[in-house]
Amino acid sequence: MVIRTRLRAILFPILLYAVSGTIAGYFVWTAVNGQRGLKTRLEYRQKMAALGDELRGLQSEREGWERRIAMIQSDAVDRDLLDEEARNVLGRVSSRDLVIFLPHAGSR
Repeated sequence: MVIRTRLRAILFPILLYAVSGTIAGYFVWTAVNGQRGLKTRLEYRQKMAALGDELRGLQSEREGWERRIAMIQSDAVDRDLLDEEARNVLGRVSSRDLVIFLPHAGSR
């Protein structure tokens, strides 16, 4: 009888510490690796930075296209731009011309 009481007095606190340590470990692991954990926050910040860079690139490309469209849509059409677009669309070059076609930024 004394042995059982002493065994209970030793095993129950050890069991209690083991269970509470396991639960605390689970919560710590989830806080670091979980769906809203610290590692995920870092990944989201990296994605946001990459998407911000892509957004700035697309905005500058859009501004370039808006400038080109504004030159075509104005009352006085820019003859160089019109000539360049016509040659690009038709693929025609005069035998006396030296024309170098460069790829557009969006076609890469």
